[in-house]
Amino acid sequence: MRVRALALVVLLFSAGCTSRQPEAPQSAVTVENCGKQIAFDRVPQRVVGYYQHPTEIMLALGLRDKLIGMAYPDNDPLPKYANDYQSVPRISDKDASFEQVLAKTPDLVYGGYDSAFEDKSGRSRDAFAGAGIKTYLSREECLDRPVTMDDVYEELRTVGRIFQVPDRADALIADMRASITRATQRVGGAEPLKVFVYDSGEATAYTAAGTGIGNEIIKLAGGRNVFADVQKDWADVSWEQVLQRAPDVIVIYDYFGTPAQDKKIELLLSKPELAGVPAISNRRFARLTLQDTVLGVRAPYAVENLAAQLHPDRMR
Repeated sequence: MRVRALALVVLLFSAGCTSRQPEAPQSAVTVENCGKQIAFDRVPQRVVGYYQHPTEIMLALGLRDKLIGMAYPDNDPLPKYANDYQSVPRISDKDASFEQVLAKTPDLVYGGYDSAFEDKSGRSRDAFAGAGIKTYLSREECLDRPVTMDDVYEELRTVGRIFQVPDRADALIADMRASITRATQRVGGAEPLKVFVYDSGEATAYTAAGTGIGNEIIKLAGGRNVFADVQKDWADVSWEQVLQRAPDVIVIYDYFGTPAQDKKIELLLSKPELAGVPAISNRRFARLTLQDTVLGVRAPYAVENLAAQLHPDRMR
């Protein structure tokens, strides 16, 4: 009995010691980002999303608790993330200064465009590094080739690795792939419609060219971007070029809400030089938000959205 009692004491003591052991340290992660190697010895806890699409990626991966601020939104939030999105503190409705970002004491700034880390504005990546703050820039800004949906998936996988939630990234990617498959199967075999994207501009038109994710969305949705041959992500083109390429549909990129979208359509309809464009004479307009057309969580789902506007008979 005494031996058994002693053994029990030893067992309980061992269990107690085990329960008091510190948690295993989080594994270190190193990622390559725009030519920089960034080492994360722990999961970032205080993140600023600079622009809307990095913020939405964080929310889609269930990382609201890591976000301490965001800057420069373009569109209303997606309904599924609306409550979380509205709860993220707004640093600025436009560009934030280095000092404004620094005041939030982040340990990571996740930028969506190059301009998030604009040197002339004092927000260079080196400036943040000097303040002990890590930076990560959307891979869309680093590529010297056309952007595809695979780049969206790789962005999600990378962020999933940084925050050690790879399963969440994989589940989201699977859902995105399924959405695209639904669209491509339904529009498969349909004659691609000629599409012109109108983002902005009066003297000239600022449009989606051949290397951005917008071109990929159009192609997958059963369209053909009339400026796909321009090897840029964005380009200024003349109205004469638009007339010559005779688009069947004009896709309006909207980032200030419905009134702004309507004003863009009014402008296009008022231009006599566009009267002979099929999309104008037939009043064929489609709409995507700007956030649909950058490397973020909306781009894959935008394929189904645009396909329904280009080929409504096949998407019912």
